[in-house]
Amino acid sequence: MFASYNKHSNKLYNKLVELSRNKFFYDNLRLADNFETRVLLIFFHFIIILRLKKNNNLKKDFQELFDNIFQNIEINIRELGYGDTKVNNTMKNLNKIFYDILYKLDNDGLSKFHDRSDLLNKYFFNNKKNNEQNIVKLAKYMDQFNDFCFDLNIDNVLKGSIEFKLN
Repeated sequence: MFASYNKHSNKLYNKLVELSRNKFFYDNLRLADNFETRVLLIFFHFIIILRLKKNNNLKKDFQELFDNIFQNIEINIRELGYGDTKVNNTMKNLNKIFYDILYKLDNDGLSKFHDRSDLLNKYFFNNKKNNEQNIVKLAKYMDQFNDFCFDLNIDNVLKGSIEFKLN
């Protein structure tokens, strides 16, 4: 009836939440400061980590991290006061969004986010045309985070020890 909750494995989730709350996104890029934007930022950061640290030996660890992140998001949605039906529909939609982003990043053959402006525009700027400067800034941030994560020790990532600072 009740799902188990692994509170001990929240370190990476907490770090992703911290990264998603960076004032850069809301002050410089003027992204909407709401739950949906923060979840999207969590997804993009997490997907970068997943893609860079692909390794068959870590499938179980990453599955547990994925489950933990989605479990935490579900708990946050419930704390917003949504009922079971709304929570289930929201989680289903978030799951589709996560896999849409992951699929597009894995299958487009592009190595840098500045080549993926359509994806960033779709999820963060609702396909509005007047956000080119902000899309470029967001792409630069994501590219820098991607480069930063490339050199990280996987054990540190699993522990949420990610000390990224935007240049």
